[in-house]
Amino acid sequence: MEKIRRIKTGIIVSDKMDKTVVVRVDSVRMHPKYKKTYKVSKKFKAHDEDNRFHLGDKVEIQEVRPISKDKHFKVLRKV
Repeated sequence: MEKIRRIKTGIIVSDKMDKTVVVRVDSVRMHPKYKKTYKVSKKFKAHDEDNRFHLGDKVEIQEVRPISKDKHFKVLRKV
C-alpha cells in the first residue's frame, strides 16, 4: 500500500541555497467562535535538484522522504 503524499501550491520566497528553495504556502482558516476567515502562511523548504526555479515562481511541492533535517518536500512543477 502506497502512502498518500500531500501536494501543496505556493510561491518561492528564497532561492539562495544550492538545490533548495523556500516556498510560502498560504491558506485560509475560519475562527471557530467568530466565524471570520483569516489568512495563514507557512514556509517549507523544498528540494530543487537542477536549480531551475527562482524567486517569485508559483510552484507545486510534494511531500517525500526526509532529504535533510528540515527538508521533506520536492518541487514538482511550475504552475
